[in-house]
Amino acid sequence: MTTPQENKALARRAIDEVWNKGNLAVAREVYGTDFVSHQHSHPSVRDVQGVSALVQFVREFRDAFPDFHDTIDDQVAEGDKVVTRFTSTGTHKGVLMGLQPTNKRATWMGMAIDRIEDGKIVEEWVSWDLFGMMQQLSAIT
Repeated sequence: MTTPQENKALARRAIDEVWNKGNLAVAREVYGTDFVSHQHSHPSVRDVQGVSALVQFVREFRDAFPDFHDTIDDQVAEGDKVVTRFTSTGTHKGVLMGLQPTNKRATWMGMAIDRIEDGKIVEEWVSWDLFGMMQQLSAIT
């Protein structure tokens, strides 16, 4: 069994390597084979199931925001779960959810709860401010 500190380090590694750097090969090292991400903010995606689907999901975001970056604001760990509050930033240079590039920079906040089993993230619940992001991109008013 891993410690809460080890679990926090794993969640930080996922954010830093996979999301921030786009090092998608690391995804198989930090996420379990049957990984599922419950996306409660995305308008058309409810669950991202499997590491391959997660890699595609990350690629979609990084294609839309080539300079995408998550900053970890807070982390709390207990038992097999890690809660991470983060701030995301990026410049909209590619298509995202059908929205053509606006070249606008956006900043939005979110939270993720990762469940860790056998040293890998096997499930997460993510909520992020899609509405605020889309307002900044002038997609909605």
